[in-house]
Amino acid sequence: MSNAFPASPPRASTPDAAARPASRPLLGTLDIMALVVGIVIGAGIFSAPSLVAMHAGSPAAMMMAWIVGGMISVAGALCYAELASTYPHAGGDYHYLRRAFGARLSFLFAWARLTVIPTGSIALLGYIFGDYASQIVNLGPASPAIYAAAIIVVLTLVNVAGLSTGKWTQNLLTALEVGGVVLIIAVGLLFAPEAAPAAPAAPAAPASGAANWGLVLIFVMLTYGGWNEAAYISAEASGPGRTLPRALFWSLALITVLYLLVNLAYLNVLGQDGMGASSAVAADMMRRALGEPGAQLIALLIAISALTSANATILTAARTTYAFGQDTPAFSMLAKWHPQWNTPVNALWVQAAISLALVALGAFTRSGFATMVEYTAPVFWLFFVLSGVALFVLRRKDPGAHRPFRVPLYPLTPLLFIATSGYLFYASLRHTGVGALVGVAVLGVGALLMLAQPRSGTPPAS
Repeated sequence: MSNAFPASPPRASTPDAAARPASRPLLGTLDIMALVVGIVIGAGIFSAPSLVAMHAGSPAAMMMAWIVGGMISVAGALCYAELASTYPHAGGDYHYLRRAFGARLSFLFAWARLTVIPTGSIALLGYIFGDYASQIVNLGPASPAIYAAAIIVVLTLVNVAGLSTGKWTQNLLTALEVGGVVLIIAVGLLFAPEAAPAAPAAPAAPASGAANWGLVLIFVMLTYGGWNEAAYISAEASGPGRTLPRALFWSLALITVLYLLVNLAYLNVLGQDGMGASSAVAADMMRRALGEPGAQLIALLIAISALTSANATILTAARTTYAFGQDTPAFSMLAKWHPQWNTPVNALWVQAAISLALVALGAFTRSGFATMVEYTAPVFWLFFVLSGVALFVLRRKDPGAHRPFRVPLYPLTPLLFIATSGYLFYASLRHTGVGALVGVAVLGVGALLMLAQPRSGTPPAS
């Protein structure tokens, strides 16, 4: 998953200022589709399919998982379309949770943003960069971790110095990212070797059931992650009740088709066993089909893609952390804005320290990418459950609000989203390893801090 938005300078942190959109509502359906596709199609599609193949019982089950992932995402997107069009606000999830449940729970969400979700994503993207950079220049057994730590330090220094990624640069590199997906599809389906080497005897496939589907869907849904970021631009959408649902639906439909095609390409060249045994599945597929030059080319494109996503995440997540410091006296040291460099220096360094600790955790477990998925997944799905519940709470608490878009098949659609998110929360705890335990423990610390926060009612209507 990637983030294609550059950050803007901080504004006064007041309820009234936050409630007003920063710019005129000029984004149409195609504009939002371009943004959503750019966010969702991140570097995960070049790494997660090998883990899906490893835990799926058959190619048919593997492909079905990608279809199910698209359907779950569409159900969630329809829920977010109602929330975002009813309460257009730059705060996105934070705003909906605060309106529905009050300041304490929104504090816990902000804590998760500080310590788990973006920082886990930065470490995860660092490992994707490391896995594919190691295909070009290998630094030894710890090569992925060394690369991951290095880019976190370098990109943090770049952002501390005030160099931000421009919008045109993000769009260009997102185009390279999508171009890499299209290249893989074309090579895997059209230019695969006439007779691929026979696959080794398949190991005993894990028995189908909750354990398999839990693990498979965790990795599939990681790759679909990011569509909810559309909530953060709802105040800038032209006619959000119309444009947001259309943009989210068609974006996810397109992404689902691309994901199915790229997995068919991997299967066509490597087979399921070859996919499951690969730590850099796209590079291995290109190597099998076109030789070493093809592997080097795709490894370079994917490394650039991961680098771009990591830089954007470092840049934007630090701004969220800065705002959290402004709103929370106990964390006021995070709200230091350097007057000369025009950057949130303390937020950037704290974020880097947490991300580097997570890289070390991944190196300790010897499975960096998978460990980072485990670390972020329980917290990520817990707040998706709460956002789904917020839809019901706000319909009850605020029945008179103008809702330009109402989620179809209510209450079945939001119940489906809550149930699947709840199952994935359970699966991420039940079927994953030490990374999940660490992530939950960090959230537990935030819960203790949350209890120390003063009670507060919900904010006034925007």
